[in-house]
Amino acid sequence: MNTFFRAVLSPCIGVCALDDNGLCRGCYRTGAEIARWPQMNDDERLRMMETVLPERESQLR
Repeated sequence: MNTFFRAVLSPCIGVCALDDNGLCRGCYRTGAEIARWPQMNDDERLRMMETVLPERESQLR
């Protein structure tokens, strides 16, 4: 049986500037979320990437 692990990469696109609401203009994470990213497990990262960030992006566009 082969077990595959999928690393959850950072959503950072190199546009690192927080807006007036404290969200990054590039990845839509808060400063606290950016700082905590290395300590998050893959489940937390996937939830952020698949649910939280797309929702924030759609609200801001």
